Order: sequence, then C-alpha cells, then structure tokens
Amino acid sequence: MYAAKSEPRVSSPVESMNFSALLDPAILQTARQIYRTYYEVHPDQVRRPIGVAIDRYTHRGKLIFGEKPILLPQECFIPLSQIELGLH
Repeated sequence: MYAAKSEPRVSSPVESMNFSALLDPAILQTARQIYRTYYEVHPDQVRRPIGVAIDRYTHRGKLIFGEKPILLPQECFIPLSQIELGLH
C-alpha cells in the first residue's frame, strides 16, 4: 500500500507578494480614487471589495468583490489593504 503524499500548502500570489515594491505610484493613486469614488456614490454599502483591478495602460479599473481576482493580461490587482494605507 502506498501512502498518500500530502501537498504542501502554497499561498496565493495575492497573499505572498509585497505590493508596495511593485506598484507604480500612479496606478496606486488611481486605485485609491476608484475606491474613494465608490464609497462617495454608495455610502450605504456594507460589502467591502477585496481590491481593485486596473489596466496598466489606460488606468481604467473596477472594484473586485469576489474571493480571487481574475485579471486580463494587461491588468494588475491592488488589494484593499494597500489602497487603505494611503487613505488614513
């Protein structure tokens, strides 16, 4: 009988990356503006996004509410924790 090998837990790319070293300041500023605008327009929303997906070239973005972001090749993901650092 063969013993089943247990797979080591691999953290997701979102969990293991240091975003502050990777982000263009202009993209981070855009993510903060998208987040701020959402809450100005929808102040009664209880559900919090996990972050913002932004196109690196056009700087158009959208809030992500799911568990994991699914990105297009030209998009990057900015987690909410990184966005909120500059808002306080």
